Amino acid sequence: MNRRGSDCKATEAKIVVSGKMGVGKSALVVRYLTKRFIWEYDPTLESTYRHQITIEDDVMNMEILDTAGQLGEDSTNQWEGHVRWGDGFLLVYSVDDRESFENIAQLKNFLDDIKKPRNVSMVMMANKTDLERERVVSTDEGEKLAQTLACAYYEGSALLGDGVIGEAFEELCREVRRRKMMEGKQRRRSSSQQVKQAFNRVLTKIYS
Repeated sequence: MNRRGSDCKATEAKIVVSGKMGVGKSALVVRYLTKRFIWEYDPTLESTYRHQITIEDDVMNMEILDTAGQLGEDSTNQWEGHVRWGDGFLLVYSVDDRESFENIAQLKNFLDDIKKPRNVSMVMMANKTDLERERVVSTDEGEKLAQTLACAYYEGSALLGDGVIGEAFEELCREVRRRKMMEGKQRRRSSSQQVKQAFNRVLTKIYS
């Protein structure tokens, strides 16, 4: 029996959910965590949720930050704090709001500016697919933008509660997990090289 999930320390995944006000960020988070849909939220409130999942037999402790407002409406320092805090980012737009779609590229640029030189772990999520008659952003446009930004793309509806919402959060956790594993290997390799260099210096002094 695989005991990695119970015996090993859980991986932390700090997830930031961001997007234009009104795209349904809070509804997506609550739907994912509780399987329920709530119609009204206070758009000025930020909330943090904790959740635990298992990815490839490894336990991950998620901390999800549901941000208020949108880029440009709050102080730069606050947004920088969110970005520096986060390990992964779920960028949300609504299929019936083209401005929210166009805002995604702006958000990605902001993430890159703050997180440089590291790559950003992110997933794009198109919400409100239940509003098909009001749709102004096509699936093809979303997929092309995701390809340009080199990230996974999902479409779904917080109202209908399809399984795509969970898939988006879990894919983001996989990205965070992969990146942390790579960074861990790099740190161990660097530490090993430093030890080797120090040992060689000692030997040089002894035999010189």
